[in-house]
Amino acid sequence: MTSSTAIRPARRIARRFNLGKSAAWTYLVIVLFVTIFPFYWMLRTALSNNFALLTNPSSLLPVDFTLGAFRRVLGLATTQESVAEGGSGASIQLGHFILNSLIYATLSTVLIVFFSAIAAYAFARLHWRGRDFMFNLFLCALMVPGILTLLPNFVFTKELGLLNTFAGMLLPTALFSAFNIFFLRQFMLGLSTETEEAALIDGAGRIRVFLRVTLPMSSGPLFTLTILGFITAWNDYFWPLLVTSDDSVRPLTLALAVFKQSSPQAAPDWAGLMAATLVAALPMLILFMVFGKRIVNSIGFSGIK
Repeated sequence: MTSSTAIRPARRIARRFNLGKSAAWTYLVIVLFVTIFPFYWMLRTALSNNFALLTNPSSLLPVDFTLGAFRRVLGLATTQESVAEGGSGASIQLGHFILNSLIYATLSTVLIVFFSAIAAYAFARLHWRGRDFMFNLFLCALMVPGILTLLPNFVFTKELGLLNTFAGMLLPTALFSAFNIFFLRQFMLGLSTETEEAALIDGAGRIRVFLRVTLPMSSGPLFTLTILGFITAWNDYFWPLLVTSDDSVRPLTLALAVFKQSSPQAAPDWAGLMAATLVAALPMLILFMVFGKRIVNSIGFSGIK
């Protein structure tokens, strides 16, 4: 009697655990499906004939399978071949726009991370009057929606004559990022000061200590901000839309929008647009797959909880 009574609670606990585990796995599967399905739908559309898509838009498999959309996007298809598969006949200089996005994202990331590191070092290591007040003022910038600063930044950029230039695209965000400064400051506060003090005793100046000691010790968070900043700049759309109208500096995100509107009298080339979007997203997907674990680990030890 006693043994059977002891076994029942154990079975109940095991049953509850299994139910909870099943519910957790069900939730994860749903989230995974919701996350991955749009990418699959993009691939399915890109591998379909644009004319055939209209006849069977709800098919889960590519409709009249073809690689024509990728050939159009990469500039390998003639105008006749493009029109025959439902394309608009318009072309997109994918290599040129990828280069523009690469230049913009790289310069933006390098400038933001470098100047954020300088500011974070000043807040974490230097002692000066009004430091805490100024840091709190910086934190207030996190509560200001970015949309509110677009118009003043646009007017300022226009007055400087920097429209349709990379400098105009970089200027508003290259010198300041409240989140980056907070992120790096939190990490630098946790660093040991003994190494820096030893370098100062040996005669090194603050700039040398910052470049030779603090930055190498902060390589993890710096790497994380570099990856996240590059992805953000690569996907940026609204600010480049405001300050650029010339293909010479237009990034890939805007080029895709122009490509979508290239045939206003007919249906958009959805297959070509999805193919171009996949090609544009591929570098970012590879970046996350390769460095995703390191990004998560850097956020974990940075002091943000």
